[in-house]
Amino acid sequence: MPNGNYLLKFTILCLGLITSMRVSAQKLTKISPGEVWPDDKGEHIQAHGGGITRVKDTYYWYGEERRQGLDSNKRYVSCYASNDLMNWKFKGDVVQMTDPENLGRHWILERPKVFYSKKSRQYVMYFHLDNAGYKFARVGLAISEKPDGKFRYLKSFRPLGHESRDIGQFTDDDGAQYLIFEDRPLGFHIVKLTEDCLGIDREMCLIPEHMEGGAIVHYKGLYYAIGSALTGWRPNPNQYATAKSLEGPWSEFKDIAPKETNTYGSQSTLLLKVTGRKDTTIMFLGDIWKPKTQWDSRYLWMPVEIGDGKLWLPQPEPFKIDVKSGTAVKAPQ
Repeated sequence: MPNGNYLLKFTILCLGLITSMRVSAQKLTKISPGEVWPDDKGEHIQAHGGGITRVKDTYYWYGEERRQGLDSNKRYVSCYASNDLMNWKFKGDVVQMTDPENLGRHWILERPKVFYSKKSRQYVMYFHLDNAGYKFARVGLAISEKPDGKFRYLKSFRPLGHESRDIGQFTDDDGAQYLIFEDRPLGFHIVKLTEDCLGIDREMCLIPEHMEGGAIVHYKGLYYAIGSALTGWRPNPNQYATAKSLEGPWSEFKDIAPKETNTYGSQSTLLLKVTGRKDTTIMFLGDIWKPKTQWDSRYLWMPVEIGDGKLWLPQPEPFKIDVKSGTAVKAPQ
């Protein structure tokens, strides 16, 4: 039989494990930019280069799954669900795809964004699909009948015949949906999707700036577009421009944060508009990439200061958001 000391140590160990589980599973009351962000299982959220799709009162966050131990022959897109933007439940990897176009070793699936088509009642995922040399330069499409269902690969194409690498998503206040994509020869495209979201209706604008990580928001009569310079994994000063119409003309691009901070080490992926009963908050969603330890890449989410043609990303600090009221405030220490 085990002696008393053994039982005491075993009991202490069990209590420690239980306490640890409770800590990791406890409800979050704030968003802490740049820190490990645990999901409902206590695991760091793996939704890099991602996008957000709202379905009624639930937000779905899709992104590149980069956890360790994945099958290197496949590419994965994760899905998380939340009602408050702070606490996220892992819904699984909704894409587990082998090479769909014979692209060869180290093929690429990046920046997944999901649109919902009321016409077809399908969820349509767009993503950057490429080979290791970035010469394929197309968007890939996958579809599902549920936001957290398994997405089935459909096809790939070049939007209006143009190269497409980094992509972004935008849904206007009238429900119209747009794809943003980076075209290395020409610049920053904004195109309107067809009602079924399976193709391009028309091009709204070509901004002749070489930028990636594109994102757009409409706020008080103005469109704000942001993007990142072409420096690969290395952060740079993200910039913004404004226009009264998506067709332009667009203003000169300006920095969204102090230039020396390189956007606080992050790269844009989405501008999220949270409209509530009292207020509207615009949040910058960015990735803090760690190329050598991609599974440990972090997220920089932060409310921006916006209005009258100006957009500014303040120094990141913990904050809490109330999606029902639409307000975001600094989190108490």
